[in-house]
Amino acid sequence: MNRFSLALSRGIARVTDSALGPYQTAVIRIGFALTWLLFLLREFPHRQELYGPDGPWSRELAEQLVASNGAFTVLLWSDGQVWFEAVYALAVLCSLLLLLGWRTRTTSVLFMVGVLSLQNRSVFMGDGGDNVLHLMAIYLVFTRCGQVWSLDARRARRAAGARARGDRPRDRVGPALWAVLGVLLLLATLAGRTDGDRFIPALLWAVWLAQALWWLAGRCAGTGRPRILLDVVANIVHNAALLVIMAEACLIYATAGWYKVQGSRWQDGTAVYYPLHLEYFSPWPALADLLSASGTLVMLVTYATVAVQVAFPFTLFNRRVKNALLGFMILEHAVIAVVLGLPFFSLAMIAADAVFLPTSFLRRLGTLTARARKGLRPRRRDGTPLPGPRSPAGAPAGRLPAPAPGGGPAPRT
Repeated sequence: MNRFSLALSRGIARVTDSALGPYQTAVIRIGFALTWLLFLLREFPHRQELYGPDGPWSRELAEQLVASNGAFTVLLWSDGQVWFEAVYALAVLCSLLLLLGWRTRTTSVLFMVGVLSLQNRSVFMGDGGDNVLHLMAIYLVFTRCGQVWSLDARRARRAAGARARGDRPRDRVGPALWAVLGVLLLLATLAGRTDGDRFIPALLWAVWLAQALWWLAGRCAGTGRPRILLDVVANIVHNAALLVIMAEACLIYATAGWYKVQGSRWQDGTAVYYPLHLEYFSPWPALADLLSASGTLVMLVTYATVAVQVAFPFTLFNRRVKNALLGFMILEHAVIAVVLGLPFFSLAMIAADAVFLPTSFLRRLGTLTARARKGLRPRRRDGTPLPGPRSPAGAPAGRLPAPAPGGGPAPRT
């Protein structure tokens, strides 16, 4: 009983003391923000046909569908061209800001609004990758996805260094952004624009109020205990959302694999052959013909796909087998992106797979990226790199000092 109690207390402490998987959630944030950003930029010349007021899926049809399923979209708040262009531009901007990790708590909410607004406006304009992006955009709101590899993390380090020097850094951008968004949300609520769907407006108000409570706890409380309590709650919510993301990825592969098992084309090993010869999925006909020339290879790929998708959820407790299957699935999605011409579907699935990547691998990847970035730093005429930003006084080069005892907590990410 003592061992069980000790293990339970350690588990509770692990879940409440920190937000788990900081590198994994950062990769998910970057992956899905990049996927949506590239999609919006590629379809920018065709945005009117896809989501515009004059598209084939008319406003009347969209209103009928939204009235029946209660989906959330701000594009139906107005049928003007200016409103559509503003929403599309906001979706592009928020995707870029979330990719960079600027104010991730706010930009993740705006990113979700952009994804839901465009996708729910024209529900028949996407593929399976849109469904994954749709779900993950909601899950990202509950995560602390800006702990590493973000502008928020850099801002937190600088604030910690300032507090160590005895300064009191003030954040003016955050409260101003919170106030502006609060006014807009209030106006939309009073105008009855959020009467259809209940979940998304409730989520928007909950996040807005949580940010206000977070600021008040750090600003007005005499001790740091209220902020610590809120930090524990944020960690629990983050870890629960991370668990949901992992379960969602496993569910996608498990259901896809079991449905494939029931199909006759997957049973006889020819399911991969037919998409390679469809004109819609053949951007490189010569490459598709080359891959489908060997019947044995097609059969092996077909059976391997089914076996990996069915087995993957059961291999999560064996790190080596899980990593091997994960590498196979990422490679398979990369091949699908090139051979079948589905880059955004593949990017979305690779971003979802990233939640299972080992932390050690992601750290090495971050180190290599930092080295490559240093290699691109401007150099003097003699070939030596220009010096980077100076460290605070008394701190080792390249490292910020640790926060002083009793210093305030870092900005929430």
